[in-house]
Amino acid sequence: MLDVVGRAEETVAGIRLELRRVGHGRPLLLLHSEEALECEPPLLDLLAADREVIIPSPPGFGGSERPDWVSAPDDIAYVYLELLDRLKLASIDVLGCSLGGWIALEMATKEPAVFSRMTLVAPYGAKFLGPAERDIADIWMLPPADVIKRKWFDPKKGERDYKAMPEDKLSIIARNNESFARFCWEPYMHNPKLKHRLARVSAETLFIWGEDDGIVTPAYGRTFAEHVPGASFAMIAEAGHYPHIEQPAEFMRHLRDFLA
Repeated sequence: MLDVVGRAEETVAGIRLELRRVGHGRPLLLLHSEEALECEPPLLDLLAADREVIIPSPPGFGGSERPDWVSAPDDIAYVYLELLDRLKLASIDVLGCSLGGWIALEMATKEPAVFSRMTLVAPYGAKFLGPAERDIADIWMLPPADVIKRKWFDPKKGERDYKAMPEDKLSIIARNNESFARFCWEPYMHNPKLKHRLARVSAETLFIWGEDDGIVTPAYGRTFAEHVPGASFAMIAEAGHYPHIEQPAEFMRHLRDFLA
């Protein structure tokens, strides 16, 4: 049962998952980033204006349980496929951001018919360069200030006042960071097999990238799009790793044109 703020729980594969549903209209699955920035206004309000937005929290994120056997986005993909079966959501549109985009691609290579259209915002997940070449910036080795500069065109948008946050929100942020590191530390930010499975994707796919993304560059994004059959690529100026947060109006224009 949904509560007054649109939250529910679903037990899938023995895991209690936090699930949120907001808005009305054709369903849109939102697979959020590791920072879950997409789950707050103003972006969520824009998405829910004409869609029912369905937002599961991955195992270990938000209020979702994290069993020991879930150790990678590949595992999360199977959990989410079972969740969509449980919710009777077939051939749904999906918006996957960063880590969420990686999970969406894992799902689409396992069950190509699961999505009708995929919008992927700066996803991780594949390695295209050689073993000694870095595809993705090492966010755990770089100084925090450098990471913020790489993530944001305007670094001030990446600042968070942790001292002003309530304890429960700080706990969730810490838990999200810990789960993100657990799932993506080794191999670093990719599944070595995913690149070889991308030809199985059958959904219409749009990659959206921030022109100033210093975590995964636009060149990485274009290479990603080239490996997905029929995929298109759009770039947003004056935006870093989160173009949908820094330039929501321009992002929504691309999204609505694609989903129309």
